[in-house]
Amino acid sequence: MTLDEFNALSREDAIAVVRPCLDIQRWIEAVVDARPYASAGDLSETAGSVADPFTAEELEAALAHHPRIGERAQGDSKEASLSRNEQSAVDPSDREVQEALAAGNAAYDQKFGRVFLIRAAGRSAQEILAALNERLGNTPEEEDIIVAEQLRQIAVLRLEGAVQA
Repeated sequence: MTLDEFNALSREDAIAVVRPCLDIQRWIEAVVDARPYASAGDLSETAGSVADPFTAEELEAALAHHPRIGERAQGDSKEASLSRNEQSAVDPSDREVQEALAAGNAAYDQKFGRVFLIRAAGRSAQEILAALNERLGNTPEEEDIIVAEQLRQIAVLRLEGAVQA
């Protein structure tokens, strides 16, 4: 969809375009209600800064839509399709990486009580695994900041894919 088409959508239709990018209602409405955008850069900048900071409840709800790194999202929803594409560098047949990711995911869940989240697009499986292991050394407060930033990066990339100049 072009930026002009996005700007011209009804509010409900624009919300439907934005929701798969990041299902945080306050963020969705802020992105949609800031229309019209003069450029794709303006859209990306707005998406990267509105609804800041996310609340703990918003973060937890948004994380519920993300599969563990290395696990393929199931279903035919737009979000599942986006997730599978973003994790395409993680080869499900690479047993060594899969085992390391599974162990890292379990350790992360044990420590932080949630799914490990990283912007996987453009990263190799080894880079993702290294980041996972590094982030296991964070405090919960440090990790909250990183998770919020990763969610924003994912959302902006997804929105840029959905709406182009």
